[in-house]
Amino acid sequence: MPPRRGPDTRPPAGPSTRINDAIRVERIRLIDENGENRGEMRTEEALDIAIALNLDLVEVAPEGRPPVCRIMDYGKWRYEQEQKAKQARRHQSTITIKEIKFRPKINPHDYETKKGHVLRFLRNKAKVKVTIMFRGRELMHPERGEAILLRLAEEVQDLATIESRPSLDGRNMIMMLAPVKDVPQKQEKPVAEPAAAEPAPADATPAEAPAETSEETRNTRHAQDEDQQVGLQALPRHAEGEGDVRALGAASQP
Repeated sequence: MPPRRGPDTRPPAGPSTRINDAIRVERIRLIDENGENRGEMRTEEALDIAIALNLDLVEVAPEGRPPVCRIMDYGKWRYEQEQKAKQARRHQSTITIKEIKFRPKINPHDYETKKGHVLRFLRNKAKVKVTIMFRGRELMHPERGEAILLRLAEEVQDLATIESRPSLDGRNMIMMLAPVKDVPQKQEKPVAEPAAAEPAPADATPAEAPAETSEETRNTRHAQDEDQQVGLQALPRHAEGEGDVRALGAASQP
């Protein structure tokens, strides 16, 4: 059984920049805390100056003869260098290249579809490599492919510039489009909110309900009721008259 490894006693890896006691050369060229050149001196003397100022002696140019050292606050300087590197990485943009292929005899529907892809790539700040693929005798008319590429470049000129003009590469014609710096984003139309109903004023007087019947209507209904009563009273008399006529007729018969 292999022996068990003990704890790692190796010293931690220090920074590549040598500071203070890690500077082993005998003589250096000193730059003081104000950026002034103090000339050559012994390393121990420069270190004493840095300690008296409560600062660090930092080797900034080890390839010099003698090496160049500077008096500074090493912790603050290193923090500033890390922040600068972080900002530089943040502003680095990864260049993405997308490719769209056309045919010289592309139909209008396919052309519009592929143009939509090109617009989407450009809005995402990607370069677009547009390729016209020739087959057979189509290569005898390269101007047709060039016309398609130039038409596309003109229709997307708000989003892109021509980085490389159309050129033949074997049986293909290639054009490179690069997005402009400030690519306009597609804006969505705002949805209109429904208008809120206006509240009725507090001092508004409610409208009076219309009268059920006007005076003229009441008079008309009263006249109709009287006519109906007269008709009903006339019906028995009329019936009695008819009965008397029948009786007289029967009596006159032998």
